[in-house]
This record gives sequence, C-alpha cells and structure tokens, in this order.
Amino acid sequence: MGATSEGSGVDFGVDEETRLLLDSLDEFVAREVEPLVADLGETYANPRRRHEADGRLVDEVLAARETVRRKSAEAGFYAMNLPGPDGEEPVSTVTWYRAKRHLATHGPGLSEAVLAGPEGPKPLLALAEGEQVERYLEPALRGEQITAFAQTEPGVGSDSPNMATTARKEGDEWVISGQKQWITNAPYADFVQVFARTTPQEEADRHGGITCFLVEADEYEVGSLNNAVGWLGDQAELHFDGVRVPESRVLGEVDEGFEAAMDFLSLGRLELGAEAVGFTRFLLDRGVEYANRREAFGRSIGSFQGVSHTLAEARARNFAADAAGLRTAWEMDRGGDAIEASSIFKYLATNCCFDAADDVIGVHGATGVSEAEPFADLMATARVLRIVEGTDEIQLNTIAKQLGVA
Repeated sequence: MGATSEGSGVDFGVDEETRLLLDSLDEFVAREVEPLVADLGETYANPRRRHEADGRLVDEVLAARETVRRKSAEAGFYAMNLPGPDGEEPVSTVTWYRAKRHLATHGPGLSEAVLAGPEGPKPLLALAEGEQVERYLEPALRGEQITAFAQTEPGVGSDSPNMATTARKEGDEWVISGQKQWITNAPYADFVQVFARTTPQEEADRHGGITCFLVEADEYEVGSLNNAVGWLGDQAELHFDGVRVPESRVLGEVDEGFEAAMDFLSLGRLELGAEAVGFTRFLLDRGVEYANRREAFGRSIGSFQGVSHTLAEARARNFAADAAGLRTAWEMDRGGDAIEASSIFKYLATNCCFDAADDVIGVHGATGVSEAEPFADLMATARVLRIVEGTDEIQLNTIAKQLGVA
C-alpha cells in the first residue's frame, strides 16, 4: 500500500488489501464502538447529557473516546498513515483517504475516534527527535495521549504569519507568551504543538521566524471553551503567560515552523474533505431510504422529481468531490505539495456536505430538524468544516493564486 509510482496510471479501483482493511474497520466499529455507544445510552444519544453546562464533554464520553483510540491503536488502525512505534510501514495517503471516507459513512459519533483526527499524531509530530519520541510521539501513536495544533489566535486566523504569540530565548529556555483561540481538542489535550514567532517579521521573511514548541497541559491555561454549533465542547482558548520550556521542546527547526504548519493544513484539508464525502454518503443513504418509504398522494415521495432530482444532484456533486479527494491523495503520495488540489477538494467536499444535509432535511420535512435525527447537527458540523483548516474564501484565494489571477 505504498505511494503510487511516477510512471503508473491513475487507478480508481480498490485493491483486495484495501477492501479487507475497510471491512476490518466495519468489524471493529461493530465489535468495539457500537457496544460502548449502547452502554452510554442517553448519555451519548442526547446532546444535553453528552456535555457539561459549559459545553465540555462529560467524563463518560471522554473515557469511551480513549477506549476506542487505544483499542484502535492496538488493532493497527489509529495512526496507520504514520510509521508505527515498532517500525511498521505506513499506509499510502490514498488508503488513508479511503479509510477516513469509509469510516465517516457510519455517520458522526464515537466511531470518529477510530482514526486519528486533530487530537492524534500527524507528520508534524513525526519530526520528534530524542526524548520527544518516547515522551510525546509514541504515546500519541498508541492513543494514550492526545494533542492539539495551536496556531489560530483571537486577531489572527488565516493570516497566521502575523501571529502575536512570541517565544524569546533566555539561557537554555524559551519563554512563550500569547493567546490561541478556536484550538480543536484544546480542552482535553495532554500536550499542544504551539506556534510562536521567534524572530520578528522585519528580521525574517513573512513566512520565516516561526517555531513549533511542545507544551504540556500543566504549563498553560485553558480559557473559555469556543462552543461552535456542530463542534460543541471541542475547541477552546489557550493562554501562555510566560511559559518556560527547555530547548528540547522545540519540534523541528527553530524559525522554520511555518512550512511544517502548511503541510499539516494540507493533510488536514484532505482528512476533513474525506470525512465530508463520507458524511454526505451517510446523508444520502438515509435520504434515499426515507424517500422510498414515505408516501404522499398515493405514492412514495421519491417518485416525485422534486425529491429524486434533489438527491441525484447531491450524489453527482459528491461523486465529483470524491474524485477530487482521490486525486489529492494521489498527488500527495507522489511527493507533491498538493496545495491547489487540497484547496479544491476541501472546498468541493465540505460545501457538498453542507448542501446535502440541507437537502436531506428538506426531504424529511419537519422530521429532518428533529433532535431524534442527526441531519441538523450534521449541517452545523459541515458549516464548521467550511471554516476550519482555511475558510471557503481562503480556499478560493489559494485556487485563484495557483490559477494566476491573484
């Protein structure tokens, strides 16, 4: 399952090894995830019981997530796109894309913890060296510790080079000061990968002078939760008030963290897009089932073109988004930066998911906005997906720049 070779053609077929992997993921969900959801009962099914008053996930749900992560890591799934702690070969980006997409067809929920998301290890963390490997990387690969990618700030979102967080060198230590906001998994992380300016912009080029540091949870303060509708309890503010860390906490090279951050974002766009494609399939399956079952005026509502064409158009858009996702993963496997491809894919896939959720709500009528159904929550989630890892507008700016008109 290695990268596609330079001379081979594009193949959309799923080989037997990948098919067995996807089947194994289904079996894992049925064996390990669904019983946990059943045991949690209303604590998980009812969003009012799933969260504390401030939005934080209740301890029972957090414990279930950790159980899924650890068992998935033991089964070899959790971070299989990275080299394993015992030297296991990673799967290709195309296979990782297919696994992420396939798992999302189960819909939102505890199964999302099976494969590493923002809380898990990424290629950025794979830059770990020396004691960082044992202290951070390996526990993250095993699902024993979780992390967060701390880049966004209250006054700086997409324009990350203008970050206000700084780190200054004092002897053998770095002193980090600043605030981060909308940081996914911040309320629960064991450690964060925080980006700070270590050389002023006037002394470095715009994208230089930024360094990534590993900072542990007892060294910073978690502020207010940023309770985004659709991602309730998942994001928070982080405050770094003169946090001192040793030189050994620098992840990668000093002043060269921006490029690593951009690589993280490209992969993140692929993963979010893969989830959006899978969620859209989940929505379509339920829309089709309901359209064929629900009757009005003596026949199924699916026999009316207003319904059937709505679902067909959503399917066509998702088909195109999926093809873009495979193309993006293929380019990454070939060693390309996939900047344009990942922006095109994320833009297509997340907008498709948002529109499909709205369409399926329309097919269901009043039932579609009921708390008993996941459709309205998924539409909110899809709207968040259109913002994180670069807004729609940023994706279009990137595409335009690559096109040569910006």
